[in-house]
Amino acid sequence: MSDHQQPPSGLPSIPESLWRATNPFNEYPKLTEDTTADVAIIGAGIAGITTAYLLAQKGMRVVVLEAGKVLDGTTGHTTAKVSAQHGVIFDELLHHFGEEQARMYYEGNATAAKWMRDLVKEKQIDCQWAEEDAYVYIQSEENLKKLEIELTAYGKLNIPGQWVDPLPIPVPSRAGIKMPGQARFDPLRYLHYLLESAVKQGVRIYEHTTVTDVEEDASLHVRTYENGPSVTAEHVVVASHFPVYDPGFYFSRLHAERSYAVVVEPQKPFTGGMYISDDEPYRSLRAVIHKGKEHILFGGENHKTGQGICTVGHYENLERYAAETFGIRNIPFRWSAQDLISIDKVPYIGPITGRHERVYVATGFAKWGMTTGTMAGHILTDRITGRDNAYAAVFDPARFKVDPGVKNFLVENVNVAAELISGKVGIIHKNTGELGNDEGAVVRHDGKRAGAYKDPTGKLFLVDTTCTHLGCEVEWNAGERSWDCPCHGSRFDYAGKVIEGPAVKDLKMLEAQE
Repeated sequence: MSDHQQPPSGLPSIPESLWRATNPFNEYPKLTEDTTADVAIIGAGIAGITTAYLLAQKGMRVVVLEAGKVLDGTTGHTTAKVSAQHGVIFDELLHHFGEEQARMYYEGNATAAKWMRDLVKEKQIDCQWAEEDAYVYIQSEENLKKLEIELTAYGKLNIPGQWVDPLPIPVPSRAGIKMPGQARFDPLRYLHYLLESAVKQGVRIYEHTTVTDVEEDASLHVRTYENGPSVTAEHVVVASHFPVYDPGFYFSRLHAERSYAVVVEPQKPFTGGMYISDDEPYRSLRAVIHKGKEHILFGGENHKTGQGICTVGHYENLERYAAETFGIRNIPFRWSAQDLISIDKVPYIGPITGRHERVYVATGFAKWGMTTGTMAGHILTDRITGRDNAYAAVFDPARFKVDPGVKNFLVENVNVAAELISGKVGIIHKNTGELGNDEGAVVRHDGKRAGAYKDPTGKLFLVDTTCTHLGCEVEWNAGERSWDCPCHGSRFDYAGKVIEGPAVKDLKMLEAQE
């Protein structure tokens, strides 16, 4: 299938998250004048909002700055599992971090999940909270040993787990490990409560406010736009998914992955549970209620951002999988999400560098941001208010594990170098005259590489494809109608506007002439 073709009739033509579509939010103003706060938080996802909520309860003056709209990034496009089971990871953590810290990783996430559960119950938050067992499973005989080793790690770390064969649902599988007592929910209904509560306690939210820099002297100064207004604060939390302020060179320690989701009204009943495979093709399943009916949220098709070739094909693969396993009555929603993964698969939560101890970062949640983002809020609130946190050391950004740190650091940055070079020397075959309506592609324009998109009316949008972060060449993502950078995951809409960082400047618009 070529990249410009529309999704087949079973898939919605436009990607839209179920959570965003069914949860209207208040609009917040743009920052238009200088202001002050005790803490400035950059990013209004689950980590930023949870941090703001907790700090407000401590009586601190908090400002939250969001480049787009609140909860419209990865948090608004999650599969929303509240679980301490993060794939097959505990044997790996045991070997690279040791028994104590591996155990702390589990306990930190389990504690975050319990805090969320208790808050939902205490405040009676209407967010479709449902207790579920979580299952990680493998699909091939050759990976069975890996799962057996993982269950042994559960035993060593005193993590509740049970071998399951067969799974309770009719999907291709060899065996799985069940972790009881996890949960699923509507993340934006939940975070709507936190957001409204934080605002009532004095937190100020500013949308459409892009941060460009953080300057340090006696205080911290968060700069916005080009010579725009600033926020002066004593502490700054960078919770913008990819750090927009990056003195620690996080772009070399993180890589961005896209994954895909479709919501299906099935023909066959779903018996419950949350499932994720740990071998290819990666698949994730959980129930979700839409318009009073039970649907299934299918996820998977992971790939590095900008390196997914035909992105529409990833949705088609999930549609095919859903049809083969549960059958399809209809598909009301499809969307994709972007996640950042650290070189040792553990998030970075804490001071952004050893020389910037009043600037904190929360990133690299590796598709498990519901618990790790919540945990980040607690770790950073404790740090800012001078309290110890038992889990902080595991997630300290200053850590460096020689194995797998060195190997993965080299692999990721060799990949970036390869993408940088290939984007500069690749052969371009198309020109703008060959584009159909609602089609985008890299084209040759005035003898140079450019990005072109024709909207459904035939209007042409032409952009310079050089990413404004570090100069890699972006590629067209037909599934989302966006320009994606294969090096560090920056994304831009078809007109070149920044959707996701680390880039903060838009792509240059070119004169759109045939």
